[in-house]
Amino acid sequence: MNKKPTIAKDKSEIVSKLPRACSDESAAVLFLEAQRWGNKPVCAHCGSEHVYQMKGRDGERNKRFLWRCHDCGKQYTVRVGTVFEDSGIPLRHWCYAFWAACSSKKGVSAMQIKRQTGLSYKSALFMMHRIRFAMADDHSKPEPMTGTIEVDETYVGGKPRNKGPHNIKKRGRGTDKAPVVALVQRGGAVRAMTVDKVNAKNLKQVIRQNVHQSARIMTDEAPFYKGLSKEFEGGHKTINHSQGKYVEGDITTNTVEGFFSILKRGMIGTFHSVSKQHLHRYVSEFEYRYNTRHMEDGERTVLAIQKAAGKRLQYKEPVQ
Repeated sequence: MNKKPTIAKDKSEIVSKLPRACSDESAAVLFLEAQRWGNKPVCAHCGSEHVYQMKGRDGERNKRFLWRCHDCGKQYTVRVGTVFEDSGIPLRHWCYAFWAACSSKKGVSAMQIKRQTGLSYKSALFMMHRIRFAMADDHSKPEPMTGTIEVDETYVGGKPRNKGPHNIKKRGRGTDKAPVVALVQRGGAVRAMTVDKVNAKNLKQVIRQNVHQSARIMTDEAPFYKGLSKEFEGGHKTINHSQGKYVEGDITTNTVEGFFSILKRGMIGTFHSVSKQHLHRYVSEFEYRYNTRHMEDGERTVLAIQKAAGKRLQYKEPVQ
């Protein structure tokens, strides 16, 4: 007896609405309005709830999808006050780009967005940078991380080309690659950022700004971290990678290195080449996906869209 084929279902209802929002402009507007305002639309300028949809002569909704506020008298659309304000890119393409960036573990390239949407590469890249900006958390005044915190640094860039002594290609410190530092709370979130230079001053400053004094610090044997045991009540434990050790009891940095492995696979396999000027945006993107890893694709996409409100990003020439 032949069994009926089963259809895989995503528990998130959002995913069932996204395909239409990615292909129809009216559906995209309604989708974005619902995610931003829910059932209570408000003025994007003053926050008033006394607003109404503007209609055309035919009684249908205005072709520009305008709203007007009774209190301040201003017109606005769902774009105002978000990363896609003043963008000429159709909102259906924004929906697709948000969805693609949030549903792929290693990200989506601007070239792929260009192929799928028909946009120019420059427009697709600018759009993706805005989405990464929306995903980014504000680390200027971070909530202190607690518990066991793993800290490590890595270097992002192309394959090493300069040969050192004994015909060995140099890797890591001493190369022209861009350094990235990450802190992972065991069982929790990651915070990753680019730094100008890897040294004791910079690394300790990052740790002090992001970690509570009660925490326990885990690092490798690099000399930059010496002295941390005096600053943190939980102490400072190290694992000696140079001796081939990666786990000793609960002392390990495997969690933060796991985050770096995803970051590097994305850089090599998806983006191929990233400029130092914009590396921090890509790091924020991977940080966002890691910290929302327990969400479904639809939930992750909606959260990114909601985080887009109140943010703007403007520059002249986007560089990959």
